[in-house]
Amino acid sequence: MQDNSSAIPIKTADTEAQEKVRRQARERMKQQEDSILVFKKVLKSDLNPKDYPGWLDSLYLHRQYRTFVLDQILLKPEIINDYLRKTMDHGLDTNFFSLNEIGPRLREFEEQRSRSKTLKYPEKVKLELVMTAALLKYSEAMQYGLVRPDSLDKNYFIKTEAPDSARIMRIFEASDLLVFLDSIQPSSAAYRSLQEALRSGNGAINRNKADAAQTIKLNLERLRWKNKPNDETVKYVWVNIPDFTLDVMEKGISTLQMKVCVGEGRTDNDPEGSKETPQLNSMIYSVQVNPIWNIPASIARKEISRYASNDPYYLSNNDIDVYKNGKRLSAPQNVDWGTADIAQYTFKQRPGEQNSLGKIKFIFSNNSSVYLHDTPARSAFKKKGRAISHGCVRVEKPLELALALFGAGKTFDQIKTAMQRSYPRAKYIGLPVKIPVYLTYITAWTDAKGLLQIRNDIYGLDLRLYEAMKNRQMISE
Repeated sequence: MQDNSSAIPIKTADTEAQEKVRRQARERMKQQEDSILVFKKVLKSDLNPKDYPGWLDSLYLHRQYRTFVLDQILLKPEIINDYLRKTMDHGLDTNFFSLNEIGPRLREFEEQRSRSKTLKYPEKVKLELVMTAALLKYSEAMQYGLVRPDSLDKNYFIKTEAPDSARIMRIFEASDLLVFLDSIQPSSAAYRSLQEALRSGNGAINRNKADAAQTIKLNLERLRWKNKPNDETVKYVWVNIPDFTLDVMEKGISTLQMKVCVGEGRTDNDPEGSKETPQLNSMIYSVQVNPIWNIPASIARKEISRYASNDPYYLSNNDIDVYKNGKRLSAPQNVDWGTADIAQYTFKQRPGEQNSLGKIKFIFSNNSSVYLHDTPARSAFKKKGRAISHGCVRVEKPLELALALFGAGKTFDQIKTAMQRSYPRAKYIGLPVKIPVYLTYITAWTDAKGLLQIRNDIYGLDLRLYEAMKNRQMISE
């Protein structure tokens, strides 16, 4: 009889155990694949564009699409949720950070956990992603602000750091999340003092409490923009447009302050605000003593030609020379300025007592053709509202500003003497060390006495910022 026993497999305890291990491994793999599919589906379908779906996909790809915020042992999600409620201290709406959604979901999550039950996985993923997105929003808000300043103002030219995704996402690399969240909050004295003013609920002398609170919140956003001087030890010139003031700052302290006149705001005749002083930063590198005013084409077209048309001696009486094809006209009063093509002419005002730039102008590179300058119209500094120029900044104390920039010595003495000459001649004098200059727009701050100061929104930039934040549910009400 033939023995076929060798062809029949015999199951032993070892082979059964190995098969069980393989089966369990396949089941785990299948569960993992299923959970990844669920995670990706929620990530793709349930998040809004403002919740950083692209960034979250990259973040969770490296974590194999597994939850980690909700699974922390040392930091419960409720603590994170409570921390994010501090956004109100920054004038921000907690709903922008989805706390109105996170709260109910967290309560359900905790109720299930207290009953030793597991929240349905899609719901857990949704809670995880909403919390992660909220942390990203907080990280961006504190480090960069939420509204890009150049989106609000066509005349915004201050160098401002754009959000860096890697820097924002460092929040998930921190060994201690709460310490990291504390570290990225703006900590300047100006910011902290406005926060305190917001918490106290006090109004300013010229504003009621509600208006003051809204203006504070808008300026907290401005202070979150990364566009401030990086080194407070450096001397710089700071012009606050709506306050009509200029400060020379050294080591964070104003060593010289004066009144300024700035560009006129929008009017019915100028709805585009072509005369508004731009926000910018640059470096003052030179002065021109007894400057020649090269009259801009827009002013020549809209104003100078009209004055000359009404008065044939207007040009000569105001020391204005007229050029055509590079040659100076000997008798500009003979031109019919009412019909002439102004584009064919250039106008220059000679140095002297009548020159609109006064006895000195401070020069810095910019694309708006603006500068700081003296003015013969001294009475303008007695006005409360001084938005009256064509865009340049008229300074109240030009000689003191020159002394602050150049320092005492031969060069300053040369400037002072030249400004006093009876027969002035234009002369450029370079600064030995360039001085940073910032033309800014701040409408709320606390002064040295701790009093809240509010200024009029002369260019409507507060309104534009409020509308941008309100439309995206960023600003608290």
